[in-house]
Amino acid sequence: MKINGFADVCLRTLMLLGAQQGEQLTSREISERIGVPYHHVSKAVLELRRRGALDVARGRTGGARITEAGLGLSVGALLRSLDGHQDPLDCITSDGASCPLIAGCRLRSALHRAREAFYASLDELTVEGLTATSPTVVLPLPGVRGASADA
Repeated sequence: MKINGFADVCLRTLMLLGAQQGEQLTSREISERIGVPYHHVSKAVLELRRRGALDVARGRTGGARITEAGLGLSVGALLRSLDGHQDPLDCITSDGASCPLIAGCRLRSALHRAREAFYASLDELTVEGLTATSPTVVLPLPGVRGASADA
């Protein structure tokens, strides 16, 4: 499955800000860090603010910061809501006519189920789960013959 470009930018923005919890970044800084044009990031920040996922402050010392709601967002639900396509398959020919197989076609419904299964597999994953760092575990070095434990 492929997500649309806007959903990708929104998710990258949330992942960056989630990894930088508490840090406020401008749209320009986000743009530079995730490698996406400023114009696209600005639109994503506005949409994520509208959804309550980001707090945004304007002005010289402004920027965006992820909210608790943003950290708790389901990745599947977010991608599902940002997906602009209702049908996974375009059943219109290049000249605008409907596909002649549409009446008995089972492909559209199969693809719709597959797309929904894709989103459902991401429903339990949150933005925080994508950005949380695992605690550093220090593993003991394997014992070496003849070496003392104090060495």
